[in-house]
Amino acid sequence: MISLVPVEGIPEVAPGDELADLILATAQLQEYDVVVITQKVVSKAEGRLVDIDPKDLVARRQLVLSESVRVLRDRDGLIISETRHGFVCANAGVDLSNVADGQAALLPVDPDRSARHIRDALRARTGLELAVIITDTFGRAWRTGLTDVAIGCAGIAAVVDLRGTRDTAGRELAVTEVCVVDEMAAAAELAKGKASGVPVVVVRGVERSWFRESSVRAEVVRPHNQDLFR
Repeated sequence: MISLVPVEGIPEVAPGDELADLILATAQLQEYDVVVITQKVVSKAEGRLVDIDPKDLVARRQLVLSESVRVLRDRDGLIISETRHGFVCANAGVDLSNVADGQAALLPVDPDRSARHIRDALRARTGLELAVIITDTFGRAWRTGLTDVAIGCAGIAAVVDLRGTRDTAGRELAVTEVCVVDEMAAAAELAKGKASGVPVVVVRGVERSWFRESSVRAEVVRPHNQDLFR
């Protein structure tokens, strides 16, 4: 059975903080837990903060462009761009929410590497087999509303390939590949909420065969030559 356990009591994160220590100070982890962490606290711990006047629209635009490798849409002050990670998202992930006034948070330089660092630190301190997923909130083409998705992971399959298995009617699945890190990211958001001050959720009861080395960038980001929509 899958369960979601919000980790409450984590203090405000500052540059240089070790997130593994902050998590373990308030959470009781178990073998094969998946620790889901919102991007904002990872960016804060890694010092991915920049000073900016939120009323200076020109400066905000230049910051977004500096974090983009390609602009796909630019309309009414909203830029949809591709980041250097390969993510296609609003304003290159630059975010002024849940940070100090006069600051903006940028995406981690390498979210997969950030996830590995936190996973390795948690393992070293607990001796447990654990995984880490870093999430951010994205919009979706053709659908209204936001949802959390994985932007980095470590120790858990990003995509589970069900091709070759059979459905309940005995038919062989030919194309089914499930992005389980996105599913866990979205589920964890139900327990975190947007304004509750809970940046970490433990997902417990995940299929143990999914625990392996993985990467969002390598497994989830679709290569340009396979992308029909950009």
